[in-house]
Amino acid sequence: MSVTQQYLFDTYRAQRHGEPAPPAPGTHDWQVVRELRDYRRFRAVVAGRPARGRLREALGRWLTGRPRASC
Repeated sequence: MSVTQQYLFDTYRAQRHGEPAPPAPGTHDWQVVRELRDYRRFRAVVAGRPARGRLREALGRWLTGRPRASC
């Protein structure tokens, strides 16, 4: 059963039982991505690592072979 079929089935069942319809698939995807980003930044701060710019810093070390100067 596909996601769309399951959603339609759940919507039909909710309507028959007088319950509110479930959210459509993909409705909260961006909210989940933002929460994951915030959680990873929080974990980085708790671990004593910089919360931002880590990827750029790592790429700079990889490309030049030496650490980049921090601003």
